[in-house]
Amino acid sequence: MEKREDLRLILPYLGVVVEGSSLQWPSPVIEPLKAISRGPGHSGIQSGELLFLTISDLRHSLSLSSQRLSASASHGYALFFDELLSTVESTKWFAEVLPALANLLLLFPSLLEFHYRNADALIDGVQTGLRILNSQQSGIVFLSQELIGALLTCSFFCLFPTSNRDAKHLPMINFDHLFSCLYETNDEKMENKIKCIIHYFERICSHMPTGLVSFERKVLPLEDVALCVTYPKADSWSKSATPLCHFEVHRSGLIEDQSKEALEVDFANRYLGGGALRRGCVQEEIRFMINPELIAGMLFLPSMADNEAIKVVGPERFSNYTGWYRYASSFRFAGDFVDKRDVDFIGRRKTKIIAIDALCGMRMRQYRLEYLLREINKAFCGFFYQSKCQQYQRLFKGDGPCGAQLDQGIQGSDRISRSNRSVGLQEAPYVSVGTNEGIHGDEQIGNCEEKGGPSLEHQYDVGVVTGNWGCGAFGGDPEIKTTIQWLAASQALRPFISYHTFGVEALKTLDEVSEWILSHKWTVGDLWDMLVEYSTQRLKGETSLGFFTWLLPSLSAPHDRHDSELCSKIIFKKSGFGVKL
Repeated sequence: MEKREDLRLILPYLGVVVEGSSLQWPSPVIEPLKAISRGPGHSGIQSGELLFLTISDLRHSLSLSSQRLSASASHGYALFFDELLSTVESTKWFAEVLPALANLLLLFPSLLEFHYRNADALIDGVQTGLRILNSQQSGIVFLSQELIGALLTCSFFCLFPTSNRDAKHLPMINFDHLFSCLYETNDEKMENKIKCIIHYFERICSHMPTGLVSFERKVLPLEDVALCVTYPKADSWSKSATPLCHFEVHRSGLIEDQSKEALEVDFANRYLGGGALRRGCVQEEIRFMINPELIAGMLFLPSMADNEAIKVVGPERFSNYTGWYRYASSFRFAGDFVDKRDVDFIGRRKTKIIAIDALCGMRMRQYRLEYLLREINKAFCGFFYQSKCQQYQRLFKGDGPCGAQLDQGIQGSDRISRSNRSVGLQEAPYVSVGTNEGIHGDEQIGNCEEKGGPSLEHQYDVGVVTGNWGCGAFGGDPEIKTTIQWLAASQALRPFISYHTFGVEALKTLDEVSEWILSHKWTVGDLWDMLVEYSTQRLKGETSLGFFTWLLPSLSAPHDRHDSELCSKIIFKKSGFGVKL
């Protein structure tokens, strides 16, 4: 056990130690945990105040006292368990749930040992053991739901060492700041975030789930790598002959409630989870509360670089909620949720969440080519299949994949028309590589599934479900971000994009715009060129129109005759059709 490189590298972040050939808690921790597991009659813990004192003692036994917790954490634990929970709820928690969690902590070392003994044999040829998935290194970690439960219990008891996490660009993982923020803000949304977590613990203590969850770091290499898709430059997007995929617009509903098997976009912070364990309460943070197993990824996934995304498959949803993504203060825990999603052949729920972080606070800079390129490649990194490398290289015609240098030369609207592009999608059939070289993580697992697993929906039928990524607090232009995601999903050969507008006024014509573009059979290159031309005009102050009005001025009353006439000419030239606008 002690010879495993994956274990050796993450061991300083776990709190347990290797003694002989086994993993164990340090001996001073074991007896207090046994006392807690026997109930309040043995431990004396019947309040949040006493619970936090016990947490402090456990941390002292682990030599963590020098790594100070948030100053108000003790008040937060006391406030939640002694004042905000009802007497009945509090009594049940300390009599039933807390002892079960202590038992789970006692099992934690043996759960880790079982995990590592089986990690190498889970999927042939895939390393799946718990380890730090460092930046620029593609890789995947599989965790049982029971092991995740133990990891989150460590977070609740604040037992993870934190001294080296900043140096590794790892997000926070202990729950002290979560409870501290509750006390400091006395905010109902904070109370309800914690209620979601507490409900999760109640559920797993009454019936431990038995599935698996995978966490994968996806990377678009900045330099050429054999059999890998690499970071495309602007000219590659312009030359793409890929048809745009089907586009569905939803004026109501939520991403997590969609019924199709699809990639569900997490509007992420570059640090996975964002403010989930602090005051944050928008799309990503809410998802982490209702699917708390996502929090486990914060233990071992450092922040994302511009060419990276994180994919999580299989997290179970435990809670219902009310409130709207754009109005964080309205978030409320609304009781139990029974997740009825099907499972795949290795036991993961068919919930596929892709975390991609948008640029924040860019204002007018978001229209610069280098930032358009960063955003479209970020989305493409989240959506692409590495196993389709050869097909992508054919679709990104011309000079193929690029290195780290980004083409920042903005070109005008006088592009080669769609009808003159040399190779269409039908001329770029997928040629199998024949091996798993260059294929990583979930896709290699998909290959194993196709060879020996039960019959499931083919992974290439999985579309994208998303919404106003990078908008709201991040300040992105909704029309630009919508278009970027459509382009990325299309180039990634996703069959559809299902878009939730969340009532944003700027997207009121999205149905008509997407239908018009599809009816005229535009390619990815066509729409990308138009996006670049529009952005150039915005930067030069030549238009103040939104992208959709600029693109199709007939959909609204013209605000500027010059802009409308210019747009009409561009559309006429690009489409090759005599469309009267």
